[in-house]
Amino acid sequence: MCKNLEMTLHQKEEIIKKEFRILTSWEEKYEHLINLGKKLPKKSNAFRSDEKLIPGCQSKVWLNAELRKSRIFFEADGDALLPRGMAALMIRVYSGLFPFEIISSNANFIYKIGFQTFLSPIRANGMLLFLKK
Repeated sequence: MCKNLEMTLHQKEEIIKKEFRILTSWEEKYEHLINLGKKLPKKSNAFRSDEKLIPGCQSKVWLNAELRKSRIFFEADGDALLPRGMAALMIRVYSGLFPFEIISSNANFIYKIGFQTFLSPIRANGMLLFLKK
């Protein structure tokens, strides 16, 4: 079984919080998100359909969810590196979880890593729009 599937939501959130605690400046946090975006696999134009587009985001971000063996797996793409990085981060946390885990999540880790202090309000709102989608 994949190690990621063995981790709980709380464990995944703790790993992300640790990563961001190490980064002391907002520049380092941006750079980390951009690097995550670079690692997110680029999707085909067919993936970038209107039904997968997250409405209300400043940049275009596409999200797909697939249910396999009672777990939800996500994949995403974006037209800019920072939103791609934000999507990659959310995928790391939520992909492979059971639907009830995702629904019951309060997404508190987003505030714990300080997104509201180093991201613009529009970008921080994009994280919440990702969760809603």
